[in-house]
Amino acid sequence: MGGKRSRSRQLALQALYQWQLASQNIKDIIQQFKDDEPPNSYEEAYFADLVRGVPTHLNELDKALAPYLDRAILSVDPVERAALRLGAYELAHHPEVPYRVAINEAVELTKMFGAEDGHKYINGVLDKLARKLRSAEIKS
Repeated sequence: MGGKRSRSRQLALQALYQWQLASQNIKDIIQQFKDDEPPNSYEEAYFADLVRGVPTHLNELDKALAPYLDRAILSVDPVERAALRLGAYELAHHPEVPYRVAINEAVELTKMFGAEDGHKYINGVLDKLARKLRSAEIKS
């Protein structure tokens, strides 16, 4: 994983993890990351969109993921839950991002931060979700 967009996703995963566990204000979390990160190391606007977008569309994302999960979303490991929600948000709200990129980035983040085989779970769930949300893209 390289590049500013990937770094934006990595920071977004960390911010969403923090939000899930601490229920901290999203604006405060975004500001904290802006204060801590070198400004040219990531895409600030994309990072902020991801971190705002997941909580804003939380019910929609969780409903979209639910049919593909083997347990309740709140029972999923917090890192994996953040990766699922992040991937689902990109699949649903960023059609300019190829579905394979959205899935692969979530998988790679889970390899970095999640449980040993968590990335396999993320890949399976997001692949099924992509078939629903991006069927036209997948067929072409």
